[in-house]
Amino acid sequence: MTTDLATLTTAAEGWDDMAKEFQKQEKAYKRDVHGITMGPLWLGLSADVANRRFDITLKEYQSAQTEAKAIASLLRDAHTQFVDLRGKLTSARQDAINDGMKVSDQGIVAFDTARLNNTARTAYHHDPDYQDSVRKSVTSWQNRIDQLVKDVTDADKGVDIAFTAVVVDTDATDGTLNGFNGHAYGDIEKYEAENARDIATRLADGKKVSAAELAELERAFRDNSDDKVFSRTLLQGLGPDGTIKLGNELNELALDGKDKDRYQALQSGLADTVARATRVPGSVADAPPGSQKFKDWVAGEDGRFYREWTGSLDTYGTKNYGSNSEPMYGYQSFVALMQHADAEFDDQFLYQLADDLIAAEKKQPNIFTEWGAGHEGVRADALDGLLSVMSRNPDAATAFFDPAGNGSGADHVDNNHLEYLLHEREWPPRLLGGFPNMSIDDPFSRTGLAVALEAGATGKMPLENGEDPWPEVPHTSEQARVMHGIIEELKPDNGTDAPVHENLRRPLANALAQYTNDTHEILGGMDADYVRAATGAGYFHDGGTAHLATSQKDLVQVIRGLSEDPVAYATLHKAESRYIDMELRDIPEGSTEFERSAPLSKSGATLGAYSAIREDVVNDGRLADYNEADWKSKIAYHIIGGAVTPLAIPTGGGSIVVGDALQRGVDTWAWEWANSMKAEADARANAAIADEYLNVNNQMVIMVDAWANGRTDIDTATDQGKAQVAVLVDGILNGHDRGQGLAQKYLTDTVN
Repeated sequence: MTTDLATLTTAAEGWDDMAKEFQKQEKAYKRDVHGITMGPLWLGLSADVANRRFDITLKEYQSAQTEAKAIASLLRDAHTQFVDLRGKLTSARQDAINDGMKVSDQGIVAFDTARLNNTARTAYHHDPDYQDSVRKSVTSWQNRIDQLVKDVTDADKGVDIAFTAVVVDTDATDGTLNGFNGHAYGDIEKYEAENARDIATRLADGKKVSAAELAELERAFRDNSDDKVFSRTLLQGLGPDGTIKLGNELNELALDGKDKDRYQALQSGLADTVARATRVPGSVADAPPGSQKFKDWVAGEDGRFYREWTGSLDTYGTKNYGSNSEPMYGYQSFVALMQHADAEFDDQFLYQLADDLIAAEKKQPNIFTEWGAGHEGVRADALDGLLSVMSRNPDAATAFFDPAGNGSGADHVDNNHLEYLLHEREWPPRLLGGFPNMSIDDPFSRTGLAVALEAGATGKMPLENGEDPWPEVPHTSEQARVMHGIIEELKPDNGTDAPVHENLRRPLANALAQYTNDTHEILGGMDADYVRAATGAGYFHDGGTAHLATSQKDLVQVIRGLSEDPVAYATLHKAESRYIDMELRDIPEGSTEFERSAPLSKSGATLGAYSAIREDVVNDGRLADYNEADWKSKIAYHIIGGAVTPLAIPTGGGSIVVGDALQRGVDTWAWEWANSMKAEADARANAAIADEYLNVNNQMVIMVDAWANGRTDIDTATDQGKAQVAVLVDGILNGHDRGQGLAQKYLTDTVN
């Protein structure tokens, strides 16, 4: 921390001066010595021999200049890195002090109790919660400072590697045993990449690599976490073939169980390197693969690495790295490696790679089929695996599935990915062997597609298990088009049953639930904007956000298909209940009965549609994985559990965060439901409780009563107040009958 880093730039100036001196000596040597052999007075064998020796010396003067300039550049590079890292460390130390910590010269963080006044000190010594909070804060600051110190150590090691390598004569044919390095360059990261490439190549070839070398490779990945020079130099040296081999070797070593954490860190580091090296300027929305703008960039000098490396990937992607009986193609290994990345992959690269995988499976239909036991850690269906990776970049997923395509004008590229993946693709099975081959459905089939669709339709990362979607999320036109396109592809061609693959149901319910403000209006059937847009583009704009629009019929039938899974049904029903709660809150105090009637009637209609769907599911008799009691019980457990994911909604002045605070009525309803279920452990008993609380009369009485209790214009303790609540509930029940009747009409042809 106290080192004078200016000495690095001073030394760099000295090496620049040395290069100039070597240049002077070169000119003098060329004029006074080397030139002798070129004159007419010295001829014959001795002149030829002398000329060759003088050439070597002249080149040494030139190489000395190259090496000196490279060292100067490395010194300046090191200075830049160390100044930046020391600045970050100094800033973090001061931030910790400002937060009430003290930081020793050795970087040890402790709570500075000396700065507390007597009251605060007494509270600290006697309040366990306060002490726990302090411990967490100390740990957080210590981790941050430790990481910054580690970053400095990593950078120092990289500098050491560069200075060791820059003075090595890399040309074995220059006539010297170890002269000056005529191929030296002044980029620390490039030397780190070459060193890492040597280790990685031997590792990929199955050769012995020491623990120290593995640690160095891990450090190189970590230290160059966002450096394009390092990533491209390394991958250029490995090539797609070497990258795939290295990924396979790391996968095997990680599965072996010995030093598993290190090999997994190396997998992540290699995957992040691929992510950084394959970044493309712009976005899919502006320059989609296939557009002239994209082609021009790929054909140019800046696109050289991308062009050559992805072109080679196409070749090795269809190469078999496994056996004839249990093949493992390059694309499968490569996508498996990508799944270990912490970095986000570029949207254009994901788009192009997905198209390449689709082209590969059309040309070679069984390429993504899993044969026999398969390969642990590597999914056979590389396309579905890639879609899982794509889900981590929601904008990329939106662009990939947008039915309107991407790009404008001459750069527009059409898009039929939704149609292909939801309708046309023959999803690869799992072949168990035997004669003839026995096949079963892949239990992971469409899992990647499911989360990619969720991300594409919402513009957000897929929800984790136990998280509930927020029912009113702003959407873009592109996202609304994706959601509408999903419904269009899933709706039944004939009849009323929308068959939805089991692995798609929950993620798609998560996505659709985030359009509850729209589905509420569609099922309520009282908004002309939705009716008009349903027969047109499938969305419209209002208030700076896009709204989904589709027919009641299509929406009811798709929700019915999703509801084969009780958790999917519960997700949608719970989101609708939350939205109704929000609608009730928006009714102004002192409003007339007429002003309340429209939102109440629509709320009843939407719950009526869900009642009809629920009845249709339990009366269908085709619940493959659940009996009726289990299905209802799982609905109950899901609706009373889960946490609303906090959501930041952009505003003109920044953003606001919404969450649990906006659902008083739902909380009351779920709390009473949970209390009823606590005494019951039997699925059938819980199913009966679910019937009770999903009965619209019971649900809405509880929700409306909770809403009314928070208002000043309704006194629920009086007969008049109770009568007002009864009128409100009656309005909802009238809407319920209307919504249930319409939904039943759309479901009447379902086979029972």
